[in-house]
Amino acid sequence: MASGDENRLVAWNRELEAVHQRLREALRIAREEIAAGHGADAAASASANLLLYCHGFCAALGGHHAGEDGALFPELAERHPELRPVIAKLEQDHAMIGSLLAQFQRAIDSGAAPEVLSSHLEGIAAIMESHFRFEERQLLEPLAKLDLDADPRTVFGPL
Repeated sequence: MASGDENRLVAWNRELEAVHQRLREALRIAREEIAAGHGADAAASASANLLLYCHGFCAALGGHHAGEDGALFPELAERHPELRPVIAKLEQDHAMIGSLLAQFQRAIDSGAAPEVLSSHLEGIAAIMESHFRFEERQLLEPLAKLDLDADPRTVFGPL
């Protein structure tokens, strides 16, 4: 450990990985709830769970990206100008994922069939996983050294 690292309260690289794991878990639960709605009798009972888990997943992923865009990325861009192209790509991904989340939300609100919801969620999952992997490859090393005095919930969202 470099001087001062042992006094840092937040290891930002570990926080990012932990948040990504929690979001993957929230996605898994949302997928299970959609799958539970495939049977005709199960559809009505799964409706409340869909609202809870799918809305929760959408809010958590959106909140995570808002925290990164508002708190983390400006800090990284200032301290590591060489990361600005990477940050621009990540912000572009956030906008695309935000659009997919909005489409998914409209499908939920309209009472779309489980197959339609599942299709939306699979598209989100594919982009999200690709985004997370790219973000981790590009940012874990700089985040390991980042000394930032901020609340992790502000930086990475409430999840």
